[in-house]
Amino acid sequence: MSPSPVPSVAVPGFWDPKRRPDRPDITRLPTQIRFVTTEDYPPFSFRGEDGRPAGFNVDIARAICSELAITCTLEIMPFDELVAALDDGKADAAIAGIAITPASREQVDFTDRYFRSPARFVSRRGDSLTSITPVSIASKTVGVVGGTAHEAFLRDFFAETAIRSFPDADAMREALRKGDVDLVFGDGVQLALWLNGTNSEGCCAFVGGPFTESLYFGEGMGIAVKRGNETLRQSLNYAFAQLWEEGVYTDLYLRWFPISVY
Repeated sequence: MSPSPVPSVAVPGFWDPKRRPDRPDITRLPTQIRFVTTEDYPPFSFRGEDGRPAGFNVDIARAICSELAITCTLEIMPFDELVAALDDGKADAAIAGIAITPASREQVDFTDRYFRSPARFVSRRGDSLTSITPVSIASKTVGVVGGTAHEAFLRDFFAETAIRSFPDADAMREALRKGDVDLVFGDGVQLALWLNGTNSEGCCAFVGGPFTESLYFGEGMGIAVKRGNETLRQSLNYAFAQLWEEGVYTDLYLRWFPISVY
């Protein structure tokens, strides 16, 4: 029997196999978990063609509920209302791409990180670059969205490079497609979606990286719960560890990120 093919997409693992969370006492959990998410953050959470919630976050929430064998609901609400919904007892868990930061930790408690979007460079196909260092791109022009952490990172670590700021990601990516800049630097997920879509016209590809410096790009995403709700937080962590070990997380990741973000 021939071995299964190795997937061409690198799937990041965020769970230490040596640290196994305790199996939760289901009797201490609520009769259902009320998840909240947003509808404006594809591919993580958005409304599908049928109007129902869809995306990576939505599928993760459903998989968690299946793993815990518990009934769940999922409500869409504006991002700036999520924390209040947890505090007021209107929701139990928010899975909406909430970044784990010192500031957000003061408002909510988080599960283990389940996703982190790295920063990536993209070049035009045919470029001879094989790696990214301050020396290797010193003579290049790099496009970046102005006022972002990505721009700050470039200016701190790639000071010899010609950095060109753009007002938004669309303008930055179009400049690369047309050859007005040699490289662009930005969020890996959004760049992967562009590379895999029709707007890029197959012009470009990732090169070098990934870059995951938490000081600039954060610690990643976690599911938020009301501060002090340790029973639910640990139960979600247990479910995450099981989903990783069983390959469910990998399957969902490959479904939503067909081009490797890492």
